[in-house]
Amino acid sequence: MFDNLSEKLDKAFHVLKGHGQISEVNVAETLKEVRRALLDADVNFKTAKEFTNTVKEKALGQNVLTTLKPGQLMVKLVKDELTELMGGEAADIDLSGNPSVILMAGLQGSGKTTFSGKLANFLKNKKTKNPLLVACDVYRPAAIDQLHVVGDQIGVEVYSDKENTNPVAIAKAGIAHAKANGHNVVIVDTAGRLAVDEQMMDEISNIHKAIHPNETLFVVDSMTGQDAVNTAKAFNDVLDYNGVILTKLDGDTRGGAALSIKSVVNKPIKFIGTGEKMDAVDVFYPARMADRILGMGDVVSLVERAQEQYDEEEARKLHKKIAKNQFGFDDFLSQIQQIKKMGSMKDLLGMIPGAGKALKGMDIDDDAFKGVEAIIHSMTPEERSNPSVLNGSRKKRIAKGSGTSVQEVNQLLKQFTQMSKMMKMMQGGGGRKMMQMMQGMK
Repeated sequence: MFDNLSEKLDKAFHVLKGHGQISEVNVAETLKEVRRALLDADVNFKTAKEFTNTVKEKALGQNVLTTLKPGQLMVKLVKDELTELMGGEAADIDLSGNPSVILMAGLQGSGKTTFSGKLANFLKNKKTKNPLLVACDVYRPAAIDQLHVVGDQIGVEVYSDKENTNPVAIAKAGIAHAKANGHNVVIVDTAGRLAVDEQMMDEISNIHKAIHPNETLFVVDSMTGQDAVNTAKAFNDVLDYNGVILTKLDGDTRGGAALSIKSVVNKPIKFIGTGEKMDAVDVFYPARMADRILGMGDVVSLVERAQEQYDEEEARKLHKKIAKNQFGFDDFLSQIQQIKKMGSMKDLLGMIPGAGKALKGMDIDDDAFKGVEAIIHSMTPEERSNPSVLNGSRKKRIAKGSGTSVQEVNQLLKQFTQMSKMMKMMQGGGGRKMMQMMQGMK
């Protein structure tokens, strides 16, 4: 995510991190490189120029040249300004009313229908809501079918009427259905076009006037850069929506849309799509995104994801097993499943400070645990609970059953033993202090 921008900004700060004499001249040169990095990231030219001018004024106003660590101060100023550029604070979603109505708008191919499902899943799991998806794309039967598939996948009901070609009537009927069946959130998925046109704008405007949504969200493909920003502005001129959703942000190495939209459209980014899975959606936090862009990671989000998978009762049982030296491969497998639920490995590793630079160019496979899982599933219940019984012949059988080698089985056993010892060591005050520190960071 934003790899190219992160790398170029890091190079821009290189002079101010102790390499060469600090002066007003090379501060200006650094900011020139920052502006160039922003433009390469497909940030609006006016936005990039105003950004660097503001940072320069603040830098000279705070006597950055005379501080002991001018490079660090400059990075902080850029971080603060990036945060402001992207909206400052996270923008909440309005869920008042019963039902609360959310209208989704966007071009065809932006990921609008899929994200409607992701949002429904998010509200269902995080906000304990009972959402209803309403299919109002009357031009593409496949879009209605797609929404039904998504709804089945996440366990959310979908309202549709293929016999009706009036999207306004379908939206109103969907809201009536929600009221009659106990749904407290309605997400209306509207038709998209390949380009902005008058018919599309009239239709979405008519739906908006008829249903009076709590939230109107514009879905945009972040990988289209300035085109995304221009489209967002065209929609906002007609619709005056409440916020933006950026999809496919995990594949965006530049970041132009995320950095420009707020300043150009003056509407907050509310959610981001970070993968293909239905739970790959995050609230957009400008400060955390600024940290990630500057290679500082995002430990707070990492801790939050870990806490979402944290089960106090299971943790208590695991604690007892470790204390009695009964930690087995079934428990190890359970821990792997919890990590996988937190998101893609590349995304999780990107949240660790400095990891982005260390992992540059590496292909992080989301199926990294597949071999480990295959080995464990090839063990008998006795072998899983008591790994010490694994002798040479058993290892050969497990390797054959899992499609791996005896060497890989031995490697897993070695890692498992090391992990077991480490977990036992953390049973004391050290482990508790670490957890308390992570809680405090949140």
